[in-house]
Amino acid sequence: MSSDHKHRGNLAADPKIERAPGIQRVTLTYDKDTMMCYFYLEKGSTLEMHTHVQSQNGIVMKGRINFIKGNGDILELKAGDAYYFASDDPHGSQVLEDTELLECFTPCREDYID
Repeated sequence: MSSDHKHRGNLAADPKIERAPGIQRVTLTYDKDTMMCYFYLEKGSTLEMHTHVQSQNGIVMKGRINFIKGNGDILELKAGDAYYFASDDPHGSQVLEDTELLECFTPCREDYID
């Protein structure tokens, strides 16, 4: 880990990092136990089915998105909807309109430390 914590983040000042085409992430805060990130997703972008050891919960701040679970279930979410994925729970996404998400991961995702 390049740093063991980040106590303060800012959406306007911190860098946007491309996660996948049309998907950008800003890492806001973290320590070894938890991490908070903000995501900007362009309409039509997708995120492949994937897993990670971290549990993930979030809220749709703006827009609409479908999360696809490993069993084929689709979570159709819009602004104001919250969601949760357990550790190693397969999921991917289809972005239906420009969307913004606030997500927390437990424990910290070392691959999201900038």
